[in-house]
Amino acid sequence: MNLPASLQRLASNRSPVRSHAGVLFAIVIVTWGVNWPVSKALLAHVSPWWSTALRSAIGMATLFVICALSRRLVLPRQGDLPVILSVGLLHMTAFSLLVALSLQYVSAGRSAVLAYTTPLWVMPAARLWLGEALTPRRLLGLACGLLGLLVMFNPIAFDWHDHNAVFGNALVLLSAFVWAIAIVHMRAHRWVNGPFELSPWQLLLASVMLCSLAFVVDGAPRVTGWAGFSALLTYGGVVGGGIAYWLAGTVTRQLPAGVTSLGLLGVPVVGTLASALILRESLGLDVWIALALIVGGIALGTVPRTATPCRTEDPA
Repeated sequence: MNLPASLQRLASNRSPVRSHAGVLFAIVIVTWGVNWPVSKALLAHVSPWWSTALRSAIGMATLFVICALSRRLVLPRQGDLPVILSVGLLHMTAFSLLVALSLQYVSAGRSAVLAYTTPLWVMPAARLWLGEALTPRRLLGLACGLLGLLVMFNPIAFDWHDHNAVFGNALVLLSAFVWAIAIVHMRAHRWVNGPFELSPWQLLLASVMLCSLAFVVDGAPRVTGWAGFSALLTYGGVVGGGIAYWLAGTVTRQLPAGVTSLGLLGVPVVGTLASALILRESLGLDVWIALALIVGGIALGTVPRTATPCRTEDPA
């Protein structure tokens, strides 16, 4: 079957995206950052169970189409089944669901900051399970990030008597721990196919799990305000899901590891700013100070000193 010229350019390895990796990576950062207030806004139209399930299903369908057009659709091999299970269940199912549930009680900006503490927890976990050294630079970064958390949860700025707030913040921190476990397993895994090629299958597993859970817990989806719901779901599933993931998988193969590691720290920054602008969230000085400390700590602890080519993997 002959593809239209535009789709042939999309599928070609000589696509113009190779010469615009930096610009496209900036688009990915903004897209993922804006996804935080979009996810929060979706809860006004549908339950967090169905919000997560539907975004996952649409993102899965988008990635299958993109992989097919770019000739990167592969059948998973037996050697990759463990990482399909770990990423599909821990990151794409548990992480996504915990974040959606937390957004009922926590502002989108605060959730973005807490969720992106994940690299802080990867450092000690990688030391424990992979034997990666905790260098003085990494220890300093971990200390800086933990100081940021102390700022966010100090008794002056955070109401420890608000049970909903405590519960919501605990959920999003738990999601960061779960994501960290998935990342450590990804590092230890011996890949047969690449992470991007496996992502549609991981999303397929997550979509089946999330839709099943949503039916059991919440019954059939009940949607209010179809126009707004459709627009938000399209962004969350197609743009912020499948397309952004494809662009990230494309550009991170062209950029040095240090650039991509540092660039991804812009996601919680954009998420916090977008939440303040789009949702009119009033974020206190403590959140901005904590954001600076956490992002700075992650940069110290995870950004490599040398610029080496980076393989495509789940953005974290």
